[in-house]
Amino acid sequence: MISLNTKGRSLLSVFVLLLSLQITGQDHPGLILTKTGVENIKQHLGAIPIFDKTLAEFKKEVDAEISSGIHVPIPKDMAGGYTHDRHKKNWSILYKSGVLYQLLNDTKYAKYVLDVLKEYAKMYPTLPRHPQERSYARGKIFWQCLNDANWLVYVSQAYDCVYNYISKKDRTYLEKNLFIPYANFLSEETPQFFNRIHNHSTWGNVAVGMIGLAINNDELVDRALYGLKTTSLEPDMKDNDGGFIISEDQKSGFLANLDSPFSPDGYYTEGPYYQRYAMYPFMIFAQALQNKKPDLDIFKYKDGVLIKAVYALLNLTDTQGEFFPLNDAQKGMSYFSKELVSAVDIAYHFGSKDKQLLSIAEKQNRVQLDETGLSIALGIKNKKSIEFQKKSLELKDGADGREGGVGILRSENSQLELIMKYSAQGLSHGHYDKLSFSYYNKGEEVVQDYGLARFVNIEQKNGGGYLKENKTWAKQSIAHNTIIQDQTSHFGGKYEIGSKHHSEKFIFEIENPNFKIVSATEENAYPNTKLHRTMIMIEDEDFENPLLIDIFKVSSNTEHQYDLPYYYRGQIIDTNFNYDISPSLKPLGTKNGYQHLWLQGKGTINDPTKTIQNTWLLANTFYTLSTLSHANDEFLFTRIGANDPNFNLRRDPAFILRKTKAKDNVFISTIEAHGSYNAVTEIAKHSSSSIQEIRKLKIDDDNYVACTIILKNGKQHTFILCTSNNTKSAKHSIKIDAKTLQWTGPYYYFKN
Repeated sequence: MISLNTKGRSLLSVFVLLLSLQITGQDHPGLILTKTGVENIKQHLGAIPIFDKTLAEFKKEVDAEISSGIHVPIPKDMAGGYTHDRHKKNWSILYKSGVLYQLLNDTKYAKYVLDVLKEYAKMYPTLPRHPQERSYARGKIFWQCLNDANWLVYVSQAYDCVYNYISKKDRTYLEKNLFIPYANFLSEETPQFFNRIHNHSTWGNVAVGMIGLAINNDELVDRALYGLKTTSLEPDMKDNDGGFIISEDQKSGFLANLDSPFSPDGYYTEGPYYQRYAMYPFMIFAQALQNKKPDLDIFKYKDGVLIKAVYALLNLTDTQGEFFPLNDAQKGMSYFSKELVSAVDIAYHFGSKDKQLLSIAEKQNRVQLDETGLSIALGIKNKKSIEFQKKSLELKDGADGREGGVGILRSENSQLELIMKYSAQGLSHGHYDKLSFSYYNKGEEVVQDYGLARFVNIEQKNGGGYLKENKTWAKQSIAHNTIIQDQTSHFGGKYEIGSKHHSEKFIFEIENPNFKIVSATEENAYPNTKLHRTMIMIEDEDFENPLLIDIFKVSSNTEHQYDLPYYYRGQIIDTNFNYDISPSLKPLGTKNGYQHLWLQGKGTINDPTKTIQNTWLLANTFYTLSTLSHANDEFLFTRIGANDPNFNLRRDPAFILRKTKAKDNVFISTIEAHGSYNAVTEIAKHSSSSIQEIRKLKIDDDNYVACTIILKNGKQHTFILCTSNNTKSAKHSIKIDAKTLQWTGPYYYFKN
């Protein structure tokens, strides 16, 4: 609120001051586009190729829509249906029309925005909540408030762009009948949507904040920033996915959604897929706040976490720019999405003008049509771009960075990428997959994470919403490359339990380019059981490509069955053990995701110790999984798809290593990329593994794990890990085969 001291002023001077304040406060455009920015852009139009290209695409699309008339149907459909997609298209066209009006000075675009908004203002007061009763927070225009918020975030920008074109009478009509009721509906009338920590709420907060800034309503802006001050929420309000808890004393609003889900490294606890989705409202509102309320200095909030978040997201992509599918995530989503176009532009403009971001923008080949996009376009035009370097790194999870994290190991040429997850639950979109991993080569998933069970915006598949198999399969532990005890998911598959715990980093070291290691522990997934996984990437002349070593130690007070799946992609080429193929397919189990796995074959190991190997071919490269097994261990060949009558799940295969009765045991495996196959010449090179044997070394101390990788050429690589002390200064001395080994630090690696 503005406080004026009128003492000693004439009435005329007070009037002039009030008028100037009103003019300044209602300076339009002022959210994303600004008057100064528009003039600056106009001076460069026709000479900034990537910007001009984007502008031409906007114009072509909008002109076609305007010629088709106005379409504002009564809402009735789920995602993917006509009314849903029509209103979704409307928000995009309205936004683009507003931008075109500012940059091209053509009033047909402003008139179109006004005419469409009048139709919405006529319809909106008559709308009940959406007829589809699927969401915990039904919208009015869409089946869920989330999409209503999407609409208002974009349309607020359109309204800001055409504000001065619209008469005062029409502005009053639109704000009274559409915008203010809309903002109140998303917030005060739907507190379970607005007042919590979740990507949904971020969109809701930003929708209310953006229209508040557009109409100069400080009350709405404060509501957006800090949340509702009083609510009457139910204690266990859940969304259609199940699983978030709200309390009346919980902090909420835009700033709280910056404080809590983001770690100091910029990692968003829900995972990169939803971080990507939330980055548009986060970044676009920050840009608007920077333009309208620069004193807030939003881009420095929480030590600049928004800019860090953009870098975190870019590093959470493979060599093709696709996001690693941690937690709920649709595969194929990438930094080519419109959210990342905006995020990269805004981060470049309001950040340090990092030239690496220009290379991402070049690949995206489009920009935001504002000053941030102009900055990118000029940087590219002036040939300032340098390649974005994705390296090995750890991204910590949790508001204070103390709730585990995600470790990424990349080979020196960045082609091979290991992602190990030891994070917190990830709110309602989290999966029960502690210490899971996925592995990539040149953007190909070699060992994959399933992602989500959903066909986004495909109406035939449950209205585009989450499928029931997301709970019964994708979230369950067996759907991931991690240990499962007694065919039961981590934390019993209970969100309330999983949300209380996180894994702990044990080691993350990447300083040595030839030896990178990530190690983490989990002590709460199962009662009285400790899980400890260590993964190592070794680059050495003995291996054609970097070798991945996977050591998974399990410690428990009692005997259990342990399954360790590897969801490989490709065609099996060879195995070195006997197995039986099931004459008829049966599910592997009855619940916890096992009911969705067909058992296709099984081998039982008879040798006291044996290195079993499976080789498969993917994208003309051979891969071999070598694993140390013991008598009575089982090797299962499985495939997803059981109990799936609607074909909602992909038919992906997996190897499962099973120990039927174990207390303290260690799974030791390697994954080796080797050789090639040329389909034209029909020549296979180095199609066999270079590994002869994996040998577990005997140590009379349960605090150590040691193994040797023996190659066919006789060379040996030995790794020893102290599982109880990760301090770099600790000194160790152990005896192996009558030989005493001494070293400093948690692990010791050597070759001979």
